[in-house]
Amino acid sequence: MQAIKLDPSSPWGYDKKHAALHGLQRYDEAIATFADMLSRIERSAEQDIRQLSKKYISPSRTEKVIEDVISGVSKKSPLVLLDVQNGRLCKGAERLRIFKLETQWKELISSVTEELDDRRIKQVVEQYFRYVTLSHVWQGEDEPSYQDVERAESVDKLGSSPLNEKLRKFCQVVYKDGYRWAWSDTCCIDKTNSSVLSESLKSMYKWYQASAATFVLLADVESSSAVGGLTGSKWMRRAWTSQELLAPKVIRFFTRGWQPYLGDTQSNHKKSPEIMQELVDAIGIARQTIITFNPNNLTAREKLRLASTREAFKEEDLAYSLIGIFQSYIHPGYGEGDAALGRLLEEIVARDEVTVLDWAGKSSSSYNSCVPNTLAVYSQPPGPSPAMNDAEMDVRVAALKDSLSKTDVIDIHGQIARLPPVSFSQSRLRLPCIIFTVETLKPQDCGSDLEGCYQASVSGIGNVVFQTSDNLSLKEPRRLIFVHPWIHDLLDPFDGFAWGSTADNANDGELDAGTGTGVRTTSSAHGPPATTMDEYTRALRLVARLQQPFHVLLLQKQSKYLYKRVAAEHKIVVQGIDRSINFARHIHADVKHIM
Repeated sequence: MQAIKLDPSSPWGYDKKHAALHGLQRYDEAIATFADMLSRIERSAEQDIRQLSKKYISPSRTEKVIEDVISGVSKKSPLVLLDVQNGRLCKGAERLRIFKLETQWKELISSVTEELDDRRIKQVVEQYFRYVTLSHVWQGEDEPSYQDVERAESVDKLGSSPLNEKLRKFCQVVYKDGYRWAWSDTCCIDKTNSSVLSESLKSMYKWYQASAATFVLLADVESSSAVGGLTGSKWMRRAWTSQELLAPKVIRFFTRGWQPYLGDTQSNHKKSPEIMQELVDAIGIARQTIITFNPNNLTAREKLRLASTREAFKEEDLAYSLIGIFQSYIHPGYGEGDAALGRLLEEIVARDEVTVLDWAGKSSSSYNSCVPNTLAVYSQPPGPSPAMNDAEMDVRVAALKDSLSKTDVIDIHGQIARLPPVSFSQSRLRLPCIIFTVETLKPQDCGSDLEGCYQASVSGIGNVVFQTSDNLSLKEPRRLIFVHPWIHDLLDPFDGFAWGSTADNANDGELDAGTGTGVRTTSSAHGPPATTMDEYTRALRLVARLQQPFHVLLLQKQSKYLYKRVAAEHKIVVQGIDRSINFARHIHADVKHIM
């Protein structure tokens, strides 16, 4: 201080004044003093003094670095958040403006003089901008909207109603827990703006994942509820709440009066053995998967099974609520009906997830006949796969060598191994499969309560009984074919084209955005590496698997190249191919185009 008074034109002494002011937490003055010192250094007539400017970091440069960190954090955050200190809605630019008025911002600027502490900057920014998400069951159209809060200027100024009070109480609980920002899907999305709504629906999983915590309100569970209240709540049956359970790292359950569920006051209920066991029993996945969920932890079938019991007010939400869990790229658009589910399943199948086609029941007439119009069909497990241990396989292969033509076996193996990947785009499915032709078709008596039963005589398989609500023509049986599309269950590792893993992982192969086709980079997991086998042995192993029970799809020819799936009431399981099959005459492999 004294040095400045003695020689105001000199930069010396300003650094000490800055340090003193910073220590007194007079950050505005400290920043101004430091900036003044840098200005005097840069204007100095002495070159040695001017060179000192390289030693220091200007406040403006520090501001830019902090703003860049904030920008990175904001990209992971919702577009709009609630400031729980005043109940106002704030977009990213407004949140930045507010932060620049805070002590944390000024202290950061003032503390950086000679070296940027990136780690500390990131820590301060993330601590300030952390937010809490609300997970709840919508209770009708009267939930407070974005426009409602904007007009009222604050959540605190909303009218008196149970739903407004729910939002207010959420903000109060968030504030009490020491957070500044909160997010609710009711009022933090401007649903009148289609682009904002679309971006929000696609980003919601990531927003819950990046949240500091998710507070779940079980509005239909009493404070005195015992174990079982959570799984009996409507919250467990809603489509959107599946990702709201799995995505967050920290979650807390509250009963109707915003009391901790089961009286458990710990900060993260994912660490509660009692609550986690209740969830494990309810949804049927491992505890650790719930605690540290990653979309790649579950197969496509497991994810669809989780979704199969969920409900939604809007039909499209059954698909849109799975965008994050499936890491999907579909664009939401309300009004498309069951085409939303069709587009989602199309994208999943195009990743070589043909198990998605393994279902029974009514099909979707508006998108593609191989796509169901409800996720409920996935509550049933997939059909049988031909699993055999090495010893059993060796016995079967040895027996087959004495009964089948080597040329025919190698030929059918080559047809199957050379099949291209599945392709599904613009509602047209191109399905690689093994084909069995229907030779005759006749009605079958399946009991007085069952209608639409048929018996088909099928090449290479024999008689197959099935039930469908479709009215099939008995005079044109050859328009019907049974197909086996589960090729990855049949091939050995590195056997022909490497077929993809059944785990749903978009990174396993590069997808062609134009056609929806994929390049398989992982292989089936049957037995020892196929590189140690000759072609004949690999072919015999494939035949041995085809002799095991497998399920088939029924297709009906619509035109020269187009087929449509006939929806069976139950899965059609056959006992395997005939032991005395003539491969050249009875079966072949091809790609069928299905509408």
